[in-house]
Amino acid sequence: MIRLNLVLLMAVMVSAVYLVSVQYDSRRLFTELDKAKTEAHRLELENERLQVEKRAQTTPARVERLAREKLQMTQAKPGITTYVTYAENFVAADPTPLTKPASAASGAAR
Repeated sequence: MIRLNLVLLMAVMVSAVYLVSVQYDSRRLFTELDKAKTEAHRLELENERLQVEKRAQTTPARVERLAREKLQMTQAKPGITTYVTYAENFVAADPTPLTKPASAASGAAR
């Protein structure tokens, strides 16, 4: 009878230690899950903020202003536009195309 009591006592002790271990792991995992959810929420907010900032940076007026100021670009005007046309009867030895560009006459007058 004493052996049976010792075996049962050992079984109870082992199950108690296992129960404490499982509860500890459960609490630890819950804490990690809560931290991960908080981090995910923070990243979602940052992503939304960056999307708004991206939309603000890519407005047409801002892009046009930067093109003028930093890249020194100007609006295309018919007087400075050169149109290149494809001619099927183009001879490789002759470097001039068979048709003149549309703005060649106005460009030569300047």
